[in-house]
Parts: sequence; structure tokens; C-alpha cells
Amino acid sequence: MAQYIFSTTLLIPCRAMTDRKAGTTGPESLDRMSPMPLWAQLEQDLRRRLDAGEFDDGFPTDQNLTDDYQISRHTAREAVRHLNKTGLLKRERGRGTVVNRAEFEQSLGTLYSLFQSVESNGVEQTSEVLELGVVQDSAAASRLEVSEDADLVYLSRLRLAGGEPLAIDRAWLPHAAAVGLLDVDWSHTALYAELAALGAPVPNEGSERLSPLVPTPADRKRLDLRKGDAAFFLERLGQRDGVPVEWRTTIIRGDRYRFVTDWSESGKTALRPSAS
Repeated sequence: MAQYIFSTTLLIPCRAMTDRKAGTTGPESLDRMSPMPLWAQLEQDLRRRLDAGEFDDGFPTDQNLTDDYQISRHTAREAVRHLNKTGLLKRERGRGTVVNRAEFEQSLGTLYSLFQSVESNGVEQTSEVLELGVVQDSAAASRLEVSEDADLVYLSRLRLAGGEPLAIDRAWLPHAAAVGLLDVDWSHTALYAELAALGAPVPNEGSERLSPLVPTPADRKRLDLRKGDAAFFLERLGQRDGVPVEWRTTIIRGDRYRFVTDWSESGKTALRPSAS
């Protein structure tokens, strides 16, 4: 039986909140006549206030929210629970609920480079090579649509932002096009930039799958994560005019990186069966 992956959050603005001016701060009154549940309205208003930077010095307690919004403690806890699930908030021993300020945001639905995402924020992105060489990997070969015993260039890197671990990046590429990558100094460069310098095909389309992940103990140690800390698992198939040229998996720290997407009424989405 096929498994389906579908995740979306739909926030319907209630009448009271649509009148709120952008950039203003403080709690907004909730609309008790709206079909939208109070906890969802509260979550939406807390997101607005988080975006405005209101809670940098501390997130309000359940009692504070109860008093500010004139709601039950159950409603306050439900809204906070959902914000915790999305990663916007986190619980810390001795501090209670705190804001989880991701340092980098990346828009989905576009071709992007982790290197450029980090450096565009004024932070230096460097890499430590974990493994670089020629391998045979049947799973990666299948993604790249080459024979199972074909030689592939394999590059595994620990990506750092500002000297701190951010991601573990593993990429497989067809040997003939990417063999020149074996001589590259990877300390401060991007894969796509090096492919272009070689005259090798650079992806101009493809697909990605983003999933939650519990890293292995070895990867957790490399990323300086504690047991139970959140991480993203990103799978990317990069293509050049429909021809696969890159298969990549990336484990990204959930507390330092956030993925965002823009949507409109005219956009379309659909359930897709997951890869077996």
C-alpha cells in the first residue's frame, strides 16, 4: 500500500486580526464569533508577535497569556504546544518556554545553495571534508539512473556557519562529469560553483523531500546535538534539463535553520505517494 506524505498549515485570518497594522506589537483581541478556534487564533497572533521580535527577552508564561488574552489556561497551552511542534518555541530546563531563533531561513520551491544561504546572511560558511573519493553505491546509482556498478564521485562534508556545525552534506555525482571535484579545496566553496568551473552540468531543476530525523550517534556528535534535538533530513535529486546529475542527502540542525514557503490561492498541491 502506498504511503502518502502531506503537511500544510492553514491559518485563516479572523476579522479582528486583519485590521492589525504590520509591525505593531502587543496582544490582539481574539474573535470569539469566528469559526477559527481560539487556540488557533492565539497561535496566529503569537506568530505575528514573534516575527516582530517581541519575545526576544523571554516568552510569556501560560498565566501571562491567560491574563493578556482573557482565555483559559487550556487554550494557552494548546497554542503553545503547536508552536513547540513547529520548532518556533522550545522547552529548556530551568528556563521554561523560550524562543527558538533559527539563524537561517531558506525558501522552498527554488533552486538554492546552502553556501549562498548562509553567506547572504553575512556569516562565513566553511566545510570540513569527511570523505571524498570514487565509490560504487547501488542506491545512489538508481537515483542517478546509471548502472549499479557505475563509478560515482562521493563527497561528504560537515558544513559550518560561523565556525559552528550546521549540516552534514553527502553528495553522489556521475564520475565522468564530476571527477575533477576530487582535486578541489572544499574549505570555503560551493558544489555548484565548482561544477560550473569544471564545465560540468549544474542542476537547473529537480525535486526535494524534507523529513524529520533522529540522527545517528556519530552524526549527532559531529553536529554537536544533544540526544533528542531536532534535525531535518533533506533528499535532493538535481537534474540538468531532465537528466539526473546529483543525488544528495543533508542532515541540518533544526535549531539553526528554518524552511519557509510562500503560497497563493492560485497555487496547486497534491498528495504524492512516498518513495518505497
